[in-house]
Amino acid sequence: MGARRRSILAILAFLMLMGIAVYFRLWAIHYNISSDDTHLLRQQFDIANREAMDESAEWRLRYDKEVDRTKKCLHELQVLRDSSQKGDVASGINHKLAILQKENAVLLERLETLKRELEEERLKCSSRNMN
Repeated sequence: MGARRRSILAILAFLMLMGIAVYFRLWAIHYNISSDDTHLLRQQFDIANREAMDESAEWRLRYDKEVDRTKKCLHELQVLRDSSQKGDVASGINHKLAILQKENAVLLERLETLKRELEEERLKCSSRNMN
């Protein structure tokens, strides 16, 4: 009876050691996968961040170009107004003034549209960065 009890205890101890070994092996595999996931997530975040910065720079460039065009039109409009006040008004100048005013109105609308689009893109970028 004593030899049987010892063999059962020996088998039980062996099985416990094997269970512990399997547990540590699974834990090591899980740890490696988790550290790889962290590295992968960091890389994806860096890529997304770079893309958002590039897109933001592109929208800023478009906005700046539209602002410059609008300023140029406003300057031409002011020059025409100043010259018309001096008495140098001719039908060609009035026609050009009307065209510039229409173009200025279109450009101002476009500028407002770009401002809204820029704000929407900023909100998208900030929501991506939050996630």
